[in-house]
Amino acid sequence: MNDIEITIRLLIALALGGLIGLEREIHGSDAGLRTHILVCLGSSLVMVVSILMAKQFPGTDPGRISAQVVSGIGFLGAGSILRSATSVRGLTTAASIWAVAGIGLGAGAGFYSSAAIASLLIVLTLWLLRFIEKMLNLKERERQ
Repeated sequence: MNDIEITIRLLIALALGGLIGLEREIHGSDAGLRTHILVCLGSSLVMVVSILMAKQFPGTDPGRISAQVVSGIGFLGAGSILRSATSVRGLTTAASIWAVAGIGLGAGAGFYSSAAIASLLIVLTLWLLRFIEKMLNLKERERQ
């Protein structure tokens, strides 16, 4: 893997994380564009480093470092969850942060199509389900 390939992987992670971050930003999430880009870019870099270390030190497991991203991101996501007496906010943001870390790992490993497809599916899910939730709330209000 040369410097150009590394740069491509990082730029793809930046773009895909930014796509999801933009959706969260548009809908007023505390963790928006910058947070999602940084998480995706950082996890992509961790994956690139894992791969390079495995090449430099044969017999090492490149999955060990990236596995720590999966569990470590949970702490970042947990910080975005707020609980009040009657509701819980931030679960979708926490889930999107976790998903963006996976996208970054995929981009960092060179699995571009998987990372891109996952990004598109996540954005579609966020948009489509928001639309459906609004429709359901409107119908609920009409009944009252």
